[in-house]
Amino acid sequence: METLINPSIGDFKKIIVKIGSSLLVGESNQLQSEWLDSVCDDIAEMHKRGQSVIIVTSGAISAGVESLGLNKSDLRLEEKQAAAAAGQMKLTQSYQSSLDRHNLNVAQVLLTRGDTEDRRRYLNSRETLRTLLKLNAIPLINENDTVVTDEIRFGDNDQLAAYVAVMMDADLCILLSDVDGLYTKDPSSFNDAKHISKVYNINEEHFSMAGVTKSKYGTGGMQTKLLAAEICMKSGCNVVITNGKVKKPISSLDNKKISTWFLSNAESQKIRKKWILSNYISGNRLIIDESAALGLKSGHSLLPRDVLDVKGSFKRGDTVEVALGEKNILGKGLSAFGSEDIKLIMGHESDAIEQILGFKGRSEIIHIDDLVIGSKT
Repeated sequence: METLINPSIGDFKKIIVKIGSSLLVGESNQLQSEWLDSVCDDIAEMHKRGQSVIIVTSGAISAGVESLGLNKSDLRLEEKQAAAAAGQMKLTQSYQSSLDRHNLNVAQVLLTRGDTEDRRRYLNSRETLRTLLKLNAIPLINENDTVVTDEIRFGDNDQLAAYVAVMMDADLCILLSDVDGLYTKDPSSFNDAKHISKVYNINEEHFSMAGVTKSKYGTGGMQTKLLAAEICMKSGCNVVITNGKVKKPISSLDNKKISTWFLSNAESQKIRKKWILSNYISGNRLIIDESAALGLKSGHSLLPRDVLDVKGSFKRGDTVEVALGEKNILGKGLSAFGSEDIKLIMGHESDAIEQILGFKGRSEIIHIDDLVIGSKT
């Protein structure tokens, strides 16, 4: 993908929409239903265009504080966790009620940082989200604040949105906030602050421009958004930060609404494949024939029927070599099955997996998205 010059929302296929607490909770400490309806109208329009949309939302603790009648100015850790438990229900019901108007289903997914860092949990989370999108549901993601402590104190959903974008190979992450994007200085304090509309490479100068949050409920600030943008750009995902306080803030982006676009380039998309190439345990290898090799080079996934032999001992999610014969290494990929399971299903059609292993699992040994053909990317 070439770097975009004048991006439009319609240019993208898979989009993460992150919604901040300050947008969901107004001065009355109530969920802003009319505003949320307008955002869901935007999301429904995107869905109708054939775009895949995943929502990463904040606001559970804020919503729960009001429901439980807690003193929001001085919450203990256990009270924050209790508020998150109550607020998450209220939050999900609000999104579902709004998207019901468009006959769209919401699917709640609670993640922690470990779900994006542990390889097997990462694969499970990604497959769940992929399945939800295939079923035309809108995944609604939040951090699992009811059981995780450090995310409540120090975490933010800007970076969670970035991790989800990387996990799902998204090409755009929209960060809806209470700011117009990145300025050279804090515009609330300096009259000579200048807005920056496009960023192609994030550097230390950009971080020095970022201030800290003054939000009553939010945990993030411009620095956390820059960190999120940096994570996304390195994986080939574009980012836009925009003030979401207006109605239909996403569609407003195409009406030249002030915002900051962080535009990635083709080179950054190679990083994940380079990671696959470097993340390898010697001796793990799947042997295939020439027919299967031609299929992989044509863009097909590696199926159980394609595998002739298994070398080494590895687990689901490990990186393995794919070889034509014993020595001709074609590439490397992330295996969806452990070595012992592959030995049982190799040579069989995918629809026989459940009968042989006792569980359905993936149809592919290595999905094409997790496969690198050749020694270089």
